[in-house]
Amino acid sequence: TINSIQDMVDKEENLEKRKELLDKRINNELQRARDYNKAGKKQQALMCLKKKKLLEKEVENLENMIMRVIEQRNMLESQRTAVEVVSTMHKASKVAKQNMKEMNVDKVDEVLDEINETNEQMQQINEVFANPTGLGAQLDEDELLGELEELEATELDAELLEPAPVPKTKVEGAKLPSAPTASAVQQKKTPEELELEALQAEMAA
Repeated sequence: TINSIQDMVDKEENLEKRKELLDKRINNELQRARDYNKAGKKQQALMCLKKKKLLEKEVENLENMIMRVIEQRNMLESQRTAVEVVSTMHKASKVAKQNMKEMNVDKVDEVLDEINETNEQMQQINEVFANPTGLGAQLDEDELLGELEELEATELDAELLEPAPVPKTKVEGAKLPSAPTASAVQQKKTPEELELEALQAEMAA
């Protein structure tokens, strides 16, 4: 197939070269016809035009042949691609079948069973490490929680019994009221209270 495609490519190149040569000859005959016509040589001019027409007909045939060659080359290239794809798929199918033969279903089940068994063993080991041992296993968690609650209650009582802090900063402009004098207290007593106090003083004397 590769050789056939290359032959088509070579043939196409040869036809294109032949077409270029004919195009040049057509242009030459046309120019000669113009020159003869200017010189008044009509017969020679007509002969040049006839040659030009024949060359144009040959160019047309060449173009048709080039088109056929291109179509044939494209078909061969398409077939070659299809053959390569099919060949690759066929090889892949053989490899897949061979892999399936080597990978027995019983072997797959055996491997999965081993994996599951290993996972179960690891889970058991993790559970063993998760359980406390020694002194940690002998401690009563409820007893520890009760002790913690007692500790919190003690701290709370201590906070409640503490006196409220007295502000140390003196407020400017603020004056504490003075303690009442004895005379002021005496002025506030009723006459009956004063009389009673005088009587008590006499009895005590």
